[in-house]
Amino acid sequence: NDAEARNAAPPNDAEARNAAPANDAEGRDGAPASTGGGRGGAPAKRPPTGEAADSAADSTDGSQAGPRRNRRRGSRGGRGRKNPASQEAAKSSGAAKATAPLKRDDDARPDLPDRPGENRASADAAARALIPKPKIGDSRPAPVVEEAASGSEGQTGARRRRRRGGRGRGGGNGGGGNGGGGNEAGNGGGRATAAVEAEAQALDEETLAQRRGRERKGRPVGRYLMTVHVRPEATQIAVLEGRALIEHYVSRPQDDATQIHGNIYLGRVQNVLPGMEAAFVDIGTPKNAVLYRGDVQYDPEDVVESGAPRIEQMLKARQTILCQVTKNPIGTKGARLTQEVSLPGRFVVLIPNSTTYGISKRLADDERRRLRRILDDIRPEGHGLIVRTAAENATPDELRRDVERLLRQWTEIDGVAKRSKAPALLYREPDLAVRIIREEFNREYRGVVIDDRALYDEVHDYVESLIPELEDRVEFFDTADETLPLFERYHVHEQLHKALDRKVWLPSGGSLIIERTEALTVIDVNTGKNVGSSSLEETVFRNNLEAAEEIARQLRLRDIGGIIVIDFIDMEVKKNRDEVLRAFKAALARDKTRTQVFEISELGLVEMTRKRVSEGLVESFSLECPTCSGRGIILDESLLE
Repeated sequence: NDAEARNAAPPNDAEARNAAPANDAEGRDGAPASTGGGRGGAPAKRPPTGEAADSAADSTDGSQAGPRRNRRRGSRGGRGRKNPASQEAAKSSGAAKATAPLKRDDDARPDLPDRPGENRASADAAARALIPKPKIGDSRPAPVVEEAASGSEGQTGARRRRRRGGRGRGGGNGGGGNGGGGNEAGNGGGRATAAVEAEAQALDEETLAQRRGRERKGRPVGRYLMTVHVRPEATQIAVLEGRALIEHYVSRPQDDATQIHGNIYLGRVQNVLPGMEAAFVDIGTPKNAVLYRGDVQYDPEDVVESGAPRIEQMLKARQTILCQVTKNPIGTKGARLTQEVSLPGRFVVLIPNSTTYGISKRLADDERRRLRRILDDIRPEGHGLIVRTAAENATPDELRRDVERLLRQWTEIDGVAKRSKAPALLYREPDLAVRIIREEFNREYRGVVIDDRALYDEVHDYVESLIPELEDRVEFFDTADETLPLFERYHVHEQLHKALDRKVWLPSGGSLIIERTEALTVIDVNTGKNVGSSSLEETVFRNNLEAAEEIARQLRLRDIGGIIVIDFIDMEVKKNRDEVLRAFKAALARDKTRTQVFEISELGLVEMTRKRVSEGLVESFSLECPTCSGRGIILDESLLE
């Protein structure tokens, strides 16, 4: 099971933004399409969240398969209509039903995760669950899950490999949990991942050369390098563009209770809150997860009233539902759930019990037409597909095998769900290194360097089975033969220290001050030592251009999410303001995380949002100050006497 799990290919966050549901593809350029389209076979769907939401943002080409459904009233108009094929699939899988999204002000509910947006097409929900794969996890009491895990071993003949370090690793085939969450009880805190292994396909020389990308003197020429540093207490991954650090990830063994994005659970509804249009669901974690009305699947026949049903009509206390995590718990907010499950592969994303069909708009028109002809022949009955950007130049046999592997995987997950008792973990995301590599690694990378032999073997096996043409780019960094540790060899430590400082220096002498608060993040731009040489307007303009580029890099490196306000230095010339904003948006385009930027105000302020999925870089490396309790100041008690 563990070996096969490494072969699962969940949604590439970067690529995820490139897939969109067929239903809205032609009419909406930025429609997300990860989780929406239909986990569970209900006609009504909700907008995507998490990495899946990003995948829909870039996909516009697709077509809807199966009977067409009327649109419901309310924010989307029309009436819902039963889809017999989808409902049958939903009944067989035991999935609960979904409804149209309803937009609300999240500030009124500080303890709840963000809710779905308004006026998003049902197919968009397909993007939502573009998250991922293995197989059986365990439940809190977990007796049934343990049985299911052994049963599935016989079907797949999975190899087992001992691993150390990273998230959720640890031996044991029974025993106690990890204390982080009840769902680990059955496997002693270790992760039970299982995915159907893919077989490497023989490629002709021309196709192989296209897949490998540019080379110089037999060595790959790529923009990026990934370094993986493993220690007993944590696994760190740094992504370099040239020599500059652009992304950093940290995973600890204790993160199992909080880093659950993409996991699939059999949950039990604890209580339904009509006033919040949400339900709390017990999935075996310390804090109950939240399921919003727009993320629920439902059968129109089960609702007597016309129009969009209320959440209390769709969910009842103690009801068992199949769900997937789309957002990690952050602070006081619990994890966010959706009932629309999706399984990403290397080339396609399978949307179980759905008619969604979309193709990434980043592909050329000729390539999309070629892929559409192929997928018309291999598209599974009763399930939807979203074609990823990685499918470019993929052979028909590769696409067929990818679809078949995902179908076998869904069959296993569905079977385990039927035999399990809620709350139960049905599928857990693989270790951090495997997740990042599966989402990021492509021909633009000149290599992946790992300093742990066990993890190197795991990653090498994964790449060999799914991306054989890039197998030779996975390298082992033997610390015994090297004079410097891995992160010092590539100057990662030095850049990490700078990224944890509140002040960032610009090349010309200006600076940025980055302050994070509970409500938002504020970035102040200063000229500092930059005195210019011509006019004040020109000096400010050049300083703001440098700041725009650096702010985009810092947001990505520090993984800052939520509301962000940037105080650029005031510019009198409108042309200069427009140019700074254009440069800022262009720099943000390289970020795989979804962002939205608004115009510069008269005060020189730029308001923007960046999708937040997990804690940022500073939170990963810091603890709350025991003296001031994180307030940042100490009161002078003598003046208060």
